[in-house]
Amino acid sequence: MYLEYLGLREKPFSITADPSFLYLSKRHREALSHMVYGIRERKGFIEITGEIGTGKTTLCKTLLRHLDPNTKTALILQPGLSELQLLQSVVQDFGMNPMRGGKLGLFTQLNHFLLEQAALGNNIVLIIDEAQNLTLRLLEQIRMLSNLETDKQKLIQIVLVGQPQLREKLASPALEQLRQRIGVRYHVMPLDLDEVSTYIDHRLRVAGSDGTLEWTQDGMEEVYRCSRGIPRLMNLICDRSLLACYVFQVKRVDSEIVRRSYQELSGQVLVS
Repeated sequence: MYLEYLGLREKPFSITADPSFLYLSKRHREALSHMVYGIRERKGFIEITGEIGTGKTTLCKTLLRHLDPNTKTALILQPGLSELQLLQSVVQDFGMNPMRGGKLGLFTQLNHFLLEQAALGNNIVLIIDEAQNLTLRLLEQIRMLSNLETDKQKLIQIVLVGQPQLREKLASPALEQLRQRIGVRYHVMPLDLDEVSTYIDHRLRVAGSDGTLEWTQDGMEEVYRCSRGIPRLMNLICDRSLLACYVFQVKRVDSEIVRRSYQELSGQVLVS
């Protein structure tokens, strides 16, 4: 609705996890570096946590673009599966037949695949997003996957990505063996004020802004105050602010526009 009016080619603040719009803040760059390091050095388990909306899923998809051709990956985005369904999803994502036998048959098939890939010099990576939703039984099954190894190296690297509750779950005494195998950990923090300003400018530029739209400094500061530096909240607030510009026929986002937009998103009643 507002694209042509504000001189934009596409929506700059969509909440979908589009890697082309990813703004690599210091925290995102560090998280990505930890993931790549853990995978290349075959550390076994990698734990990445962060609050809701801090860009973890986008980071997962960006990671796939940073790995070399000899790294084969599977990305599980729906952890609410049974033990058998999880194994089937992993096997299928690696290009094998997920319907061959039960759990034992799938484990055997996966082990053969990993040995074949190791002989070819390939590294195999399993990434599980929203891992805080995995049950203790599923986490223990995932630990058993890490038992597939040779005398010299881990055959599969497993990246667990989730909200802070994942750390609490992994602290369970029942998961002591898994916790001891985590070789890399990193917690993704929200953006600071300077990064919020750079983030907004970056996404406007990627969206093809022709300079018609002006975003004031106090408008940037209000986005930071309302969103607490959490990218998903920032996207919602900024998108609503652009809509407000169109509605009020202005091309300048200031603190008042942002404040009204945030209040609308929060369900607050606005008094004209």
